[in-house]
Amino acid sequence: MSLVLSPEEQAIASGQDGAATAMRIVADSARLLGAPRLIPIASAHIDGALYHGDSGTLFAERLVEGGARVSVRSTLNVGALDLMGCSRIRLEEPARGMARRMMGAYRKLGCEQSWTCAPYQAGHRPALGSDVAWGESNAVVFCNSVLGARTNRYGDFLDIACAISGRAPDYGLHRAKSRRARLVFDISGLSASFLGSEIAWPVLGSLYGREVGNTIGVVTGVQRHPGEDALKAFGAAAASSGAVGLFHIAGVTPEAPDAETVLAGSAPETVIRVTPEMAAKARASLSTAIRPKAIDAVAIGSPHLSLDEFDMLERLIAGRRLSVPVYACTGRHVLSSLEKNGQRKTLEASGVIIVADTCVVVTPIMPELAGGILMTNSGKFAHYAPGNTGYAVLYGSLADCIESAALGKPTFTDIAA
Repeated sequence: MSLVLSPEEQAIASGQDGAATAMRIVADSARLLGAPRLIPIASAHIDGALYHGDSGTLFAERLVEGGARVSVRSTLNVGALDLMGCSRIRLEEPARGMARRMMGAYRKLGCEQSWTCAPYQAGHRPALGSDVAWGESNAVVFCNSVLGARTNRYGDFLDIACAISGRAPDYGLHRAKSRRARLVFDISGLSASFLGSEIAWPVLGSLYGREVGNTIGVVTGVQRHPGEDALKAFGAAAASSGAVGLFHIAGVTPEAPDAETVLAGSAPETVIRVTPEMAAKARASLSTAIRPKAIDAVAIGSPHLSLDEFDMLERLIAGRRLSVPVYACTGRHVLSSLEKNGQRKTLEASGVIIVADTCVVVTPIMPELAGGILMTNSGKFAHYAPGNTGYAVLYGSLADCIESAALGKPTFTDIAA
C-alpha cells in the first residue's frame, strides 16, 4: 500500500523551508514503514535534544534557520546540561558548547523547556485515545499504557519532524488492532507483601521486558492499583530490558478493565506464570557488582523523581548526614516545589546532589572511578549505568539505597517474592 498525502501535506512538502524538511522526513518515514497516510497528532515529546554529536546540533539549527516552529505542544526530554545549576557537568568543550547550542535551538523551535523524561508528571498528559508522537522509551510506554494515548517510539529527528508538521505515520500502536494483548503475564503466584513493596515493580518490569520483547501483553494477578510511580518504574524497566512500547494491567490501566477485554476475545498465544524463583532471578540480574564491601554512590531518578518520591527520600534520610553522595535526578517542575518548601536545602545538607534537566547516565556527572560501585533502585539505571558510567551496579530498594548511603556499605532488607 503506497502512501497518499493530502493536498495540504503535498504543498508543504514541496517547499524549501524548515517546515517542508520536516514534512518530507515524516512522509519518507511513513513510506518506509508502509503507512498508507499521515495522521494529525495532539502533541509531541522530543528525545532528540540530547547531545550525541555535532550532527544533531547542526540539524536542529538548520530547522531554525528555515523558520520551522512546532505546531503542537512539544515538551523536551533530558538534555546534556543541568541548566538549573544544581549539579556540575563534566562535559568539556567543544562538546559542552555544542550541547548548549542544541538545547537553545530546540527552544527556538518552540519546544517547552521541560527537560524531563517524565513529562507525564510535569503536566503533559494527553487524553485517552489521542494520537501523539513521543520519544524516550519510558515516556512512550507510560503514555501508551497508563494514559491510553497512542504513540509509537519516535526516535531522534523524526520526533521533532512530527512536532513541526503536526503529523505522524499511521501505523503500529496508533491502530486499535495493534494494541490488543497477545500474551498473559500472570503474577498471581507472587506474595502480596512483595507486590506491595517498592522493589517489586522495577524487578517485574525488567523480567517482563526480557520475556515479552515487543509483544503486547496483559499483566494479571494484580489485586490493587500499585500507584503511578510504581507503574512508571515498571514501564521504564520493561522498555529498557525489552522493546516494550505498551503494556496492559488488568483492572488497572485504562484499556484493560479485565484481561478478556484487552485480549479482544481471543485466547492468549502465551501465558507466562511468574514464580517467586523467576522474580528472585530477575532481581539478582539487575546487579553487576559481586558482593562489594562498600559503595561509592547512589543514583536514583530514572525516570525522574516525583515530589512524592522526594518526600520518601527525605523520610528515609531522617536528618542524617550521608557517607556517600546520593544523586537524585529530577525535572525542573519538581525542583521548583523543592525550593519553595525548603526540601532542596534540607536534602543537600544531608549529602544529596540534585540533578535537574538531565541524569547521570546520559552525561558525565559522577567522578570517573575505576572499580566504582553505584547503588540504585531504578531498573533503568541498573540496565544502562555499567555501560554509560563505568560503575558496577548494585540494585536495591530506595530504603536499602539510603541506608547503604548512610553507612557507606551495602545493606539489604530482603522481601521474598
